[in-house]
Amino acid sequence: MNKTELIDHIASEADISKAAAGRALDSAVDAVKKTLKKGGQVTLVGFGTFYVGKRAARVGRNPRTGDAIKIKAAKVPKFRAGKALKDAIN
Repeated sequence: MNKTELIDHIASEADISKAAAGRALDSAVDAVKKTLKKGGQVTLVGFGTFYVGKRAARVGRNPRTGDAIKIKAAKVPKFRAGKALKDAIN
């Protein structure tokens, strides 16, 4: 499912226009981004939790030349599925 299909689904389930569903989806995604950028987490009970993880600095290899390169530490977005989502899939 892509963004357009998700907007169509939201619009039909919530009985709102596609434009309103698109704005609602964009707003929700933007809220998650802003919260994660501040270092917080977003918990949707029954669905899951979005949070920021840390990736340590490490040494990697350039696949073309085989030379060692330094890869910087980074913050990465992560998602942990909730129990209800896991149960719905299985």
